Amino acid sequence: MDPLRRQFIEFALQSGVLRFGEFTTKAGRKSPYFFNAGLFCRGSTLGRLARFYAQTLAAAQQAGRVRYDMLFGPAYKGITLASSTAVALAELGHDYDFAFNRKEAKEHGEGGIIVGAPLAGRVMIVDDVITEGLAKRESVQLIRSLGAEPAGVVIALDRRERTGTDAALSSMSAVQAFEQMFGVPILAIADCNDLIEFLDSGSPLAIAAQPYRTAMQAYWSRYGI
Repeated sequence: MDPLRRQFIEFALQSGVLRFGEFTTKAGRKSPYFFNAGLFCRGSTLGRLARFYAQTLAAAQQAGRVRYDMLFGPAYKGITLASSTAVALAELGHDYDFAFNRKEAKEHGEGGIIVGAPLAGRVMIVDDVITEGLAKRESVQLIRSLGAEPAGVVIALDRRERTGTDAALSSMSAVQAFEQMFGVPILAIADCNDLIEFLDSGSPLAIAAQPYRTAMQAYWSRYGI
């Protein structure tokens, strides 16, 4: 298993951001796991999370998978993610501008809807997950409307689940549909395949979660792509 992905899953479990159990998703599905990036709410955990984002981005750029000139965080979760990732990238020797948007345009002071560096060149969007993808779609449209180009999206976890209802499941995940619609790549620190592989890894945290291994496989067989 990729060491960075394994470390991220262990970190998410230790932080209580990733949990195994019985949960109901926004779509009404009964899920054996739950991931809530909003619980990365301490300085130490946010800093470590940002380093995972930074390492994922740096590796992807080095491998030629993406090229980007700056970072953008969609309001609201993306604001802290993009800004902290910019700090973490700078610590790795990659110093980039970053920006984020307001929900409503400011009519006084500096005005406008963008805070931080002007959107220019190839812009990497930084956010937590993609479910319906509305915030990311709005981000792509905003970036293009200001004359820049979206370089891609980096997220913490790709659930790799088919969208739609149980009676009419799509053949694609939200991530695949987004990539097809906008022609930009989506990077993830880890995905659902990694979760299942992790449960078989022999890690003490994986052993503790073994009671959910069968449920994870059944869920994946039903909804996974």
